[in-house]
Order: sequence, then C-alpha cells, then structure tokens
Amino acid sequence: MSHFFNTLQIATQNEREYLLSAPIITRVFNGQVSLTEYASFLAQAYHHVKHTVPLMMSLGAKLNDQQEWLREAVAEYIEEELGHQEWILNDIAACGFDKEAVRQSKPQFATELMVSYAYDSINRGNPLSFFGMVHVLEGTSIALADNAANKIRDAVGLPKNAFSYLTSHGALDIEHVKFFESLMNEITDEADQQAIIHGAKCFYKLYGNIFRALDTDPFFSQTLATSQSKACIA
Repeated sequence: MSHFFNTLQIATQNEREYLLSAPIITRVFNGQVSLTEYASFLAQAYHHVKHTVPLMMSLGAKLNDQQEWLREAVAEYIEEELGHQEWILNDIAACGFDKEAVRQSKPQFATELMVSYAYDSINRGNPLSFFGMVHVLEGTSIALADNAANKIRDAVGLPKNAFSYLTSHGALDIEHVKFFESLMNEITDEADQQAIIHGAKCFYKLYGNIFRALDTDPFFSQTLATSQSKACIA
C-alpha cells in the first residue's frame, strides 16, 4: 500500500508554514481580528469557492479511461461542494454587508491569480496537479476553521449564523481529508505524484498570498464596517 499522502505532507511542509505564517492568521488566534478583515476574507473565499465545482468538472473531463476510478471520486466531491459559495454570501449578509455587491464584485488580484492557476494546472500539463489545491484548502480548513470561527466570534461579537462556512468546513473537511488521504494513497504513478506535490506547493503560496493581501488590499473599508456594525450584531 502506497503512503503517498504522507510523502505529500512532508514534501510541502515549508510551503504550508508560509501559508500559516500570514500575519492575519496570527492576529486571528490572538483575538485581534476586525469585522472588515473577516468580511474581506469571506469575500475572497466566495470568489474562489464558486469555482470549485467548475474546476472539478474540468478535471473530471480531462481524466482518461484508466482513471475512471478517479472520475468517480471527483463526482463525489462535486456533489459535496455544490452551493457552498451561497453559504459564504449568507455569512457576509449576517455580518451586515451587501452579499449581492460581493456577488457582482471582482476578486482581488491574489485570488484571481490562484483561480487562474487552478484552471491552468488542469488544462496545461498533468490535470491531477489540481489535487494539490484540494489538499491545501481542505487541510487548512481542518487546521484553522473551527478555532478561527470561535476567535473571530469572541473578538467581533458576531452571531453564530455568520460562521456557517467556517464551522461547516472544519467538521466537513475532516471527513474529506480522510477520503482524500485514501485517494492519494491509491495514486502510484510517479509523474502523477510529482504533479500533485508541485501543485500543492504552488497553491500553498497562492493561498498564503490571499491572506497576506487582506492586509495590503482589504476588500471592505473600516468606514463601511462602522456603518454596518449594528446590523451585524443585531
């Protein structure tokens, strides 16, 4: 039995640390996060999560007949991921912001870059490199989501219904990662393994840059947050 999942974990340790060392993540766990920072995170989450299903559909279409077993796994992922972007918009509304304005907005550059690379990784070279993105997003959810939701709630005073995306993914992705681990351990082709490792390294950096951009290029302003705060905590 292959243990490629463990190899993937070890090979991407430095890149994972780059993501987790983003200043805003440190501030969250120190209870120093603001309403605008959380809402800005959700806005960018919307802009990449809405592509999850289309990306997986593109991946499934690229697999060959010998990879039919993987196509079935991708189909299961698609069923699980349908509609999650709407959870995020509802969380944004629960924070007192205009979710339809977010829906119609453009992603920040760091977010657009990660999404663009995701499509590119499927269409250029080995499409299995996209599993690197799955590894990064689901692993990060387990490491951060539930604890982050509690810290943000304590710091900002948000209602529970402003955290459906984070709290659901913390628990949901535990099962997903177990499934993902078994899936990765069935991949024995070295070229496929190296493509996934390379993809994960890239996505750790790209996702880390999204978190860093929340400091340099926030989506929501503090002025707007002040005007929305009463709706948020009502």
